Amino acid sequence: MAALLARLQGDLTGARKAQDKPLTLLLGTIVSEVKNRVLELTRDLSDDDTVDVLRKQIKRRRESAEMYEKGARADLAAVETAELAVLERYLPAAPSNDEVRAAIQAAIAAGANNVGALMGKVMPQFKGKVDGGVINAIAREELARAG
Repeated sequence: MAALLARLQGDLTGARKAQDKPLTLLLGTIVSEVKNRVLELTRDLSDDDTVDVLRKQIKRRRESAEMYEKGARADLAAVETAELAVLERYLPAAPSNDEVRAAIQAAIAAGANNVGALMGKVMPQFKGKVDGGVINAIAREELARAG
């Protein structure tokens, strides 16, 4: 079992013992999603696979929070944002924007001259560590600067 999954399950047990219902529900959902992913892949998950599941759940909550904000449901948006903050604690430390920018500049120097080519070269380096939207935004900035 991957260390991250073990940590999630340990924290779930702790939340149950503390009778923290919101945290128990959140972590129970995440552990369930990870176990479903194991069934899909028919193999044990690595920590990277578990991080992918977490990132999808974070993205889902971010989108839900935005929808609730637009619908003037600040109470529900606050719940989603709080869950998002809890889940982000389980992610590995992300590389800084400067590190991403340096990789993009290196790819431009190596001949990548459009966003698609840059994303193709840079995304594998940061897979599971940085949101693709962040990389895309920095790529566009650097291309505008280089062009």
